[in-house]
Amino acid sequence: MIFEKYFVPDKMFDTYEELTPEFLLERGIRYVFSDIDNTLATYDDIYPPEKLLRWLEMMKKAGITVSFVSNNNEKRVKLFNSRLGYPAYHRAAKPMISKLREAMKAAGAEKDNSCLFGDQLLTDAAAGKRAGLYVIIVPPIKDKKSWFFRFKRWLEKPYLKKYHNKARGVSNGKK
Repeated sequence: MIFEKYFVPDKMFDTYEELTPEFLLERGIRYVFSDIDNTLATYDDIYPPEKLLRWLEMMKKAGITVSFVSNNNEKRVKLFNSRLGYPAYHRAAKPMISKLREAMKAAGAEKDNSCLFGDQLLTDAAAGKRAGLYVIIVPPIKDKKSWFFRFKRWLEKPYLKKYHNKARGVSNGKK
């Protein structure tokens, strides 16, 4: 598949809570550039849920810097981040990487000590891969059911299959 290098993540977890400081630090990752909606919270969560606050605190205590890089609008990102004060970038236009690079530069991060964390292969994974980062994907917490989102998820299926085959040690559909 021609776009495999952009859309197949390096690692997948079932929820953001499975991403631990230990996992990141074992890989030399000290900077997490994270999507917000459907990665850390639902679109309906105006503010970060309590369990997310605990996860963010765990990252902070481990010396891991988290920044938000979202395709959502300024109002949404600022309101979500208003009680946290994390570095946050709105209208990132992922898979474009200019806002991601801006976030990395502001944090003092390098490619080899950073990851992109999100829920969409066509935006989050593609941006992370294009920027040369380790890419971690989770399934959407509460996916939108519009035809556009259903179509995007359908487009992701072959790349998810490729990831799962690779994770199981299967290449070209054969062991």
